Amino acid sequence: MSLSASMQAGVAGLAANSNALSAISNNIANSTTTAYKRVRTDFQSIVTASSTPTGYNAGGVISTTRHMISTLGTLQKASSQLDLGIDGQGFFITTQKSEPGAEDARLFTRDGSFFADEDGYLRNASNLYLQGWPITAGGGPTLSAADLSQLRTINVENIAAQIEPTTFAEIVGNLNANQTISDRADEYAASPTTLPMATYDASAPDTTTSTRPDYEITIPVSDSQGGERRLTVSMIKLAADPTATPPIAANTWAYEVWSPDVKDSTISPATEASTNGIVSRGHLVYNSAGKLTDIVDSTGTSTGATSLNLSFNWNSAIGVAAQTVQVEFNGDQGGLTQLNSASTNRVDADGTPFSGLDKVQISKEGLVTAVFKNGSTRDIAQLALATFVNADGLTPVSGNAYTVSNDSGPLTLKVPGVSGAGLLGVGTLEASDVDLSEEFTNLIVTQRAYSANSRTITTADEMLQELLNIKR
Repeated sequence: MSLSASMQAGVAGLAANSNALSAISNNIANSTTTAYKRVRTDFQSIVTASSTPTGYNAGGVISTTRHMISTLGTLQKASSQLDLGIDGQGFFITTQKSEPGAEDARLFTRDGSFFADEDGYLRNASNLYLQGWPITAGGGPTLSAADLSQLRTINVENIAAQIEPTTFAEIVGNLNANQTISDRADEYAASPTTLPMATYDASAPDTTTSTRPDYEITIPVSDSQGGERRLTVSMIKLAADPTATPPIAANTWAYEVWSPDVKDSTISPATEASTNGIVSRGHLVYNSAGKLTDIVDSTGTSTGATSLNLSFNWNSAIGVAAQTVQVEFNGDQGGLTQLNSASTNRVDADGTPFSGLDKVQISKEGLVTAVFKNGSTRDIAQLALATFVNADGLTPVSGNAYTVSNDSGPLTLKVPGVSGAGLLGVGTLEASDVDLSEEFTNLIVTQRAYSANSRTITTADEMLQELLNIKR
């Protein structure tokens, strides 16, 4: 009967517009939610067959909702460098547990409001933990386009710089050629074998038993455990003495290399006992052009070298391995010269001491790098983005995230910026794609449609009452 069908159509209209109102209200509520994707309501008519060719039965309407997941929101500047937006397609891979098992689901989100929690895990405001391919020390990530089991939750706790002991140091600078020769410099003119510098204490002030050096250079040394040590090169300008054994040429400096942390043992070559932590002693010989031409060792023997190979033991209380360091005085960067200008120096040494974490950086390509307080860096993870054939087919879940469904198709894991995946916007967050002006317009339209459908029901009811009154 047409009156009954009219009432049913009105009821269907109320239900459909109620559904639309629910979607609109949720869109408005999430207009400031990071990376929220609006819900669109579509209406489809229902056709009901009539029993007569000229009759008509109203079928009504049904509504369906669709999440506009593939729509990209605007990237907006954020306050943290761990905040990440995606400039293009793709989703972050996350889990609800910091250490998920094989059976735990992965969730996909574009909400990149990540921060390091109290345990060092990177998670977002919805408590979803960020995953990526791990990078081991000295290696690279093992990339897989579909194997989620290769991913690990990113953790920046207890990460230390890779320790590397110092093996090489280059001294760059100048010894003033016009340096005044000390009154006690003649004590160092003889062969160190016959007159060792046992009374020379480079750290002591001028007294009758010790001499302050004319020049000192400190070499930073990292030991095998990452400790920060130092070697000091102390030098005194010598007067030329052709009658000495061996003869002392002009432009010669006596040197000692020492450290308070070095064990007293034997100077190399083994000719005498070491005291005051002395590692090496001898003479540096320069030519008239101010270039180092020879190093005379502790035996008084010309080596023809311009570098020292220092092998020594640290004090047993330190508990670290013995060390060998090559000290270059005439390297590619100009070396240690002797010119008529002020004395200066710079030491370039390899090695990396232990250092705590300063901050975490993430590149636009998704490379997660730990930056340490000593300035060194270490790559710890490569972020992955998941892409889908039909992103709108993903199933929404709480926390502004999604799960895989039959409609979405299988996922593909990609490095940001590769094979259609978007680059990361570091220090940005994706805004909601909700247009409030459009939603308010839809709200008014839905309200009027709902009122009109209710009027349809009351009108059909009044007509039905008139029909019943005919019988009376």
